Amino acid sequence: MKWVEIRQHYPHQWLLVEAIKARSESGKRILDDLAVVSTYLDSVTAMDGYKSLHHEAPQRELYVLHTDREQLDILERRWLGIRGVK
Repeated sequence: MKWVEIRQHYPHQWLLVEAIKARSESGKRILDDLAVVSTYLDSVTAMDGYKSLHHEAPQRELYVLHTDREQLDILERRWLGIRGVK
C-alpha cells in the first residue's frame, strides 16, 4: 500500500509497518510500498512491538509511524559499531 492509502485506512493511529519496496535517494529512505504489520494505541507499545519483531527477524525493514504524518521523511543513518573478535 502507499502511505496515502494507509493514512485513509488507519487514521490517527500508531502503526508498525514493513517496507515491501523501498529505495535510497539523497540520504533519505523512500518507501514506495508498505504493509501494515500491527496497529497500536500509543508509541511505547508500538516500539515494544517493533523491538520484539526486529529481534525475531532483523532483516525486515520495519518502521513505527503515526498516520497523522502527511509525508514520510525518513533519514538514512549509517551505524558504526565495534565488532567483537571471535
